[in-house]
Amino acid sequence: MKTKNMYQPPFTITSLILRRIADISEAVGRISAQTDDTLDLRLRRLNRIRTIQGSLAIEGNTLSEEQITAILEGKHVIAPPREIQEARNAIVAYDHLETWIPENEKDLLKAHGILMAGLLDNAGRYRQSGVGVMGGDNAVVHMAPPPGRVPHLMGDLFHWLQNTDYHPLITSSVFHYEFEFIHPFADGNGRMGRLWQTLILSCWNPLFLRIPVESLVYAHQQDYYTALQHSTQQGVVTPFLEFMLTMIRDAVLAATPQVTLQVTPQVEQLLRVLSGANQKGLSRKELQEASGLRDRKSFAERWLAPAFEAGLIEMTIPDKPNSRMQRYRITDKGRTINQQMQNAEYG
Repeated sequence: MKTKNMYQPPFTITSLILRRIADISEAVGRISAQTDDTLDLRLRRLNRIRTIQGSLAIEGNTLSEEQITAILEGKHVIAPPREIQEARNAIVAYDHLETWIPENEKDLLKAHGILMAGLLDNAGRYRQSGVGVMGGDNAVVHMAPPPGRVPHLMGDLFHWLQNTDYHPLITSSVFHYEFEFIHPFADGNGRMGRLWQTLILSCWNPLFLRIPVESLVYAHQQDYYTALQHSTQQGVVTPFLEFMLTMIRDAVLAATPQVTLQVTPQVEQLLRVLSGANQKGLSRKELQEASGLRDRKSFAERWLAPAFEAGLIEMTIPDKPNSRMQRYRITDKGRTINQQMQNAEYG
């Protein structure tokens, strides 16, 4: 419930945001609970590793999923000591995720203490000095509020989180942005913001304990920073909110287990080819050559037709299917299926 004079983060609910919430809610509803506990634990472990690797990689950590797996298993890893410590801390932090309450500020401080143990002298305490956020060219893109304002700003943010009646998909993303804007800690703000968003989402639906949203954000790292910057420049959370909901939607769709089984090997290969193409797509001749098939009729019947029927590819000139300028490109659904196939190959 909203209270009088409560701080309200500035954002508007756009049609895109409403569509993303509907898409995510529908996809979450389609994912049934795992009946095989062993499989569920394996998937949670695998996706937890992907989550940790993705979140750390955004901050410059170079450890691979294989190396983080080895650290999790207590094996020796040859890597920079700080990066190993970051991974160990993140493993412990995500293991504690289900014990924390999103609206509890003390829990956030505890989480930061774990996440930055041995890496920061004042881990678990708000910063006492100014801090700027650097861009890719080492230019300052955001000067965080003065340290004296941090406790008050964080208090307002948690008060809003405790009382807002917005959907958790919105509150988690808004909290993530506002947290990054305040930049309450001397270091570790990025990974803490992503950790806390995951916590908020998992309290809404435990499914998010095994969906590696962070790894998808890493795959769109520049877009992530651009969305943060656009929100700061415009003075509203909306651009970042739209970006994060798109990442969450794509992560949930990629985790939906049933669709990949319906795709033929020919369509799988077609999606791989198109996923590497730009938005202009490829011509039929280019697609056929990349697929290694000479027979045009067979290519149309066994490759193109099933992909069209499943909504995985589309024409760039749908009103003129026989146009000499016709090209083909992958749809959002096709990208999701392609990501599923990559996940299945890894697992």
